[in-house]
Amino acid sequence: MPEQESPSLSLPDRDPMYEREKEKYERPIVSREFILSYLEGLGHPARLEDLIEDLEVAEEDQEALRRRLRAMERDGQVLRNRRGAYGLAEAMELIRGSVIAHPDGFGFLSRDDGGKDLFLSPREMRKVFHGDLILGRVIGEDRRGRLEGAVVRVLEHALTQVVGRYHAEGESRYVLPEDRRLSQEFVVTGAGELAPVHGQIVVLQIETYPDGRNLPEGRIVEILGEHMAPGMEVEIAVRSYGLPFQWPVAVEQEAATIAPEVPEEKKQGRYDVRDLPLVTIDGADAKDFDDAVYAERMGESGFRLFVAIADVASYVQPGSALDQEARRRGNSVYFPRRVIPMLPEVLSNGLCSLNPQVDRLCMLCEMEIADNGEVQRFRFARAVMRSQRRFTYDEVAQLLAGEMPAEGADAALLPHLQTLHALYTALAKAREERGTIEFDSQESRILYNEQGRIEAIVPLQRNVAHRMIEECMLAANVCAAQYFRIHQFPMLYRVHPEPNADKIEDLRRFLGELGVPVRLPVRPRSADLAQIIEATRERADATLIQTIILRSLSQAFYTVDTSLHFGLAYPAYTHFTSPIRRYPDLLIHRGIQEMLDAAAAGRPVRTPALAELKELGQHCSMTERRADEASREAVQWLKCEFMLDKVGNEYSAIITGVTGFGLFVALREAYVEGLVHISTLGADYYHFDAKHYRIVGERSGEVFQLGEELRVRLVQVNLDERKIEFERVLAEGEEGAGRRRRRA
Repeated sequence: MPEQESPSLSLPDRDPMYEREKEKYERPIVSREFILSYLEGLGHPARLEDLIEDLEVAEEDQEALRRRLRAMERDGQVLRNRRGAYGLAEAMELIRGSVIAHPDGFGFLSRDDGGKDLFLSPREMRKVFHGDLILGRVIGEDRRGRLEGAVVRVLEHALTQVVGRYHAEGESRYVLPEDRRLSQEFVVTGAGELAPVHGQIVVLQIETYPDGRNLPEGRIVEILGEHMAPGMEVEIAVRSYGLPFQWPVAVEQEAATIAPEVPEEKKQGRYDVRDLPLVTIDGADAKDFDDAVYAERMGESGFRLFVAIADVASYVQPGSALDQEARRRGNSVYFPRRVIPMLPEVLSNGLCSLNPQVDRLCMLCEMEIADNGEVQRFRFARAVMRSQRRFTYDEVAQLLAGEMPAEGADAALLPHLQTLHALYTALAKAREERGTIEFDSQESRILYNEQGRIEAIVPLQRNVAHRMIEECMLAANVCAAQYFRIHQFPMLYRVHPEPNADKIEDLRRFLGELGVPVRLPVRPRSADLAQIIEATRERADATLIQTIILRSLSQAFYTVDTSLHFGLAYPAYTHFTSPIRRYPDLLIHRGIQEMLDAAAAGRPVRTPALAELKELGQHCSMTERRADEASREAVQWLKCEFMLDKVGNEYSAIITGVTGFGLFVALREAYVEGLVHISTLGADYYHFDAKHYRIVGERSGEVFQLGEELRVRLVQVNLDERKIEFERVLAEGEEGAGRRRRRA
């Protein structure tokens, strides 16, 4: 047998990706592409020994090859069969994706390739957890015609810990998870140092994962406390959703080196706007102030608006421990009475907070805006500022309405607030002409007593000051997006895609059946939907119409594409105004500063890698959704706790959802949501009409649909499952056929 060539000499000729591998590794080995090409040409799985021989891998590189194959297996490119041979996952008709679990025990495989989700039966779900990255296979269709899948291999487990209620019954010790998407109990193994009491909330470290036959196992690593202890809802949500909440040592060390005030040398060379009467306007309970505003008249032609945003990028350097942790968190997470910040408090509430009467570094967006609300010119600059006043929304609204006397320093600031209000009027008019979609939504706020218990749930009132600041921030965000587009600088944009064509067709048909006299194009603009909302705002079924329109819209996310923001009706939009609490905003600041620095130094601009930006967009979209879900979970816990002692009470409610098993309703007085089961609607057979979002009585013809009022009685609160159940209150004489409210 002739002597083989040295792999180090032949590899560059055989592997088309050799040069790339050489840039990344001191001793390059065969690339993923070369391995996949080899397996494809081979036509069948190959053992490791065959790969080593056929790809001519030197002995000293064989361990590196093993690691590469494990990584390819983890990424779903190859699969090792029971005989230890590696084959192409695609050739085995395997599908890579993430598990989406349902509280009722079944789930779905959300495919990475964008194909139709696979239904996973409760039996298959006993092998996996919500969020697991898996390889699956189509095994047929279920009785509802859905593609059904089977779990072939778990590539990456989403969970390492689980939070739940500890149970000790005889010799059995197990944890029932608080996350309703985890339907399996976890067996507690090992003695451990912790001795929880039955019923306490604990954190379990997973040591053995389920396989369909055996339950998952683990050991207790933390005792959180009693089930109903104040603040427990947040502790559970933080851990259930895997929110990073502890600062790594390296982050604490970096934060400890940060001075409490801005060093003089950092102020040098900046645009000095300390004489401008910039003010912050926030909620009464806000702790960090990352934006300040000031507006002035430009003769008779329009306004000059200054939006100053905390210069977080000057303190959080790329690649630092602070930066890595901020990137991992993606955003701050807001709970009632608690915040999980993206940055340590020394920055978020200190040096990067635009507190009054202290010097602060900022990124300034200076805009010239015409009387019609059109931004005619803008520029960005590194600046140093000094906020003149910390206003609350209510204070500004009362000052503008003359309900609060403008005394002392406020008397001098009031004319500037009035100019800001005049500018807001122009911007709001432009928004209306642009066709921005605005829904009549109602948010709530939870009030507590001195013992930390919920005292009331009240509506969160938005006033003119909220809208003023919102318009200023929108204007600055649009300018940032235009800045990147003008300079062709790759960056993350906030994209809200056009609605799906099928959903628009369903919406058109639904509105037609309601008799809404508005034509809806095949590809509607946001203005078309805004027109429908405005034209039907006074109708009795306005809530129903707005709910269906909202459900037809897509979800916003971060991406490198400069696509439109459909809801706001902007051709391009990004997030510039909150770098204290959103990582994409920090990236935006860095990009602007890079362009400013390059122009000042006369050097080429250094642009970020597109692949890394795409990955960051996906990550930050995920952390945003995670934060929203965790916050909702905690709020729902609190609402359940608030209703525990109110069983038997009657309320007026609005129908907010219609399903095959009943009606979801929102109470008018308490801002709490719950379910009215279909069996409690009356003495009739009721059927779900999915096409029209309603439930109809078979005999009575009685109709229940979105937006209608209903009198309900609270019958049960299940804190463990975060469920509130009501029953319909029947008026006297309605126990028989049910109330003939409206016939189908």
